[in-house]
Amino acid sequence: MGLALVHSRARAGVLAPPVQVEVHLSGGLPTTQIVGLPAAAVRESRDRVRAAILCAQFEYPQRRITINLAPADLPKDGGRFDLPIALGILAASGQIDRDRLAGCEFLGELGLTGELRPIDGVLPAVLAAARDGRRLVVPAGSAAEAALAREAEAYVARTLLETCAGLDGRTSLPRAAEAGAGPVAAPAIPDLADVRGQAQARRALEIAAAGAHHLLMSGPPGCGKTLLASRLPGLLPEASEAEALETAAVHSISGRGLDPARWRQRPFRAPHHGASAVALAGGGSPPRPGEISLAHNGVLFLDELPEWSRAALEVLREPLESGRVTISRAARSAEFPARFQLVAAMNPCPCGWAGDPSSRCRCTPDMVRRYWSRLSGPLLDRIDLHLAMARLPPALLRADAPPGESSAAVRVRVEAARDRQQARSGILNAHLDAPGLAAACRLDDAGQQLLEQAAERLQLTARSLHRVLRVARTIADLDASAGIGAAHLAEALGYRTPLAPVPGPA
Repeated sequence: MGLALVHSRARAGVLAPPVQVEVHLSGGLPTTQIVGLPAAAVRESRDRVRAAILCAQFEYPQRRITINLAPADLPKDGGRFDLPIALGILAASGQIDRDRLAGCEFLGELGLTGELRPIDGVLPAVLAAARDGRRLVVPAGSAAEAALAREAEAYVARTLLETCAGLDGRTSLPRAAEAGAGPVAAPAIPDLADVRGQAQARRALEIAAAGAHHLLMSGPPGCGKTLLASRLPGLLPEASEAEALETAAVHSISGRGLDPARWRQRPFRAPHHGASAVALAGGGSPPRPGEISLAHNGVLFLDELPEWSRAALEVLREPLESGRVTISRAARSAEFPARFQLVAAMNPCPCGWAGDPSSRCRCTPDMVRRYWSRLSGPLLDRIDLHLAMARLPPALLRADAPPGESSAAVRVRVEAARDRQQARSGILNAHLDAPGLAAACRLDDAGQQLLEQAAERLQLTARSLHRVLRVARTIADLDASAGIGAAHLAEALGYRTPLAPVPGPA
């Protein structure tokens, strides 16, 4: 009778819970059975492992083989357990030293020739293995992703035979950082200097970047809404290593791949307006992150906002407040981070020209009301900055027109404002809770009277009032002001005025 234990990792959202692969050999008719809630891809590993062991010139035991994936109540899926299962069979049959498996974890899908193929969700497993003080062996195709966790002890192998040789000490497995392709230059981020005119919109974008505020832009076609939104990542400070690893872990388990060249860049996600609620929030079996989680620590841009389905937009409401999204299904649930910055754009009416001086709009008041009614009040209430934009004059579009201020120059002011927020509250203004808001956003008597009058005139909710205070605090931080002045509060209130235009003649 032979028994071997191999350590591995499952995938459960952005977590990588430990899995013990127990292999037991006993007498009886030759058969291989896998227990412990294996999905179809895990059950099929029996045939892949058998062929890989034989191609590696090892002997596949002609005995009764029982493979237990513990804990038994944790669902297991994918081909990530092929390598630990194969090593467990070889160790239980005495073909490799089982003692050398201690202190190591293994992940990888096996081809029939014994080749190790890359899998998703490697980065969370590397980070979890490092926290538990174990080394991790992954396929060579996952080396670049594993190398992102610089403090972890991750090694790579190309085949089952190479893994066994490394365990026996006949060869030395390379570290993931050495086996990767090396640093790759990250793609350039679009520069704000490309935006001509639109001084108020540029100011609103700077405020949004400084305080992590959500922004809604309304304007006619071609006024620069999409252009401005794509420049927001260039105004944000570079993500810290902890933030970048957290974001990269989400992309690692998404099934869409992780680009190592962009891992330190804040994500910019711009899904099509035909995307479903599941595409935004995430879902599936097993649950995978959606666009709002893929935009974690970055920007989520929703163009043509009223064209989105109501169900898709409503899933944004809770994540905009909590910064997390929970996907619950009958069999299992998963929680994903979703601390994103929302930038939305829309036309002022169905034809797009309401309020334009050309008077070309022919939308009726009822058409405009129906168009705006696609957006719920609670969703609009959660957006800090509401900005109405106008069509650019042709003179600003000349090739010799002066460029706008660069992203680098604006980013200096943004970083200084964020440093003030972190020194004062430890978090950005957009994330202040009620006690933090009361401490950081005190108003004098004149400011309090102005806020109350504006709240009555604009019919602002309590949530809107709090968001006005947060924006005013950010404007004061950009001015390096210790307190919120009347000018700061007035500018913040200007971003809460109704955007719905007066339609043109029918």
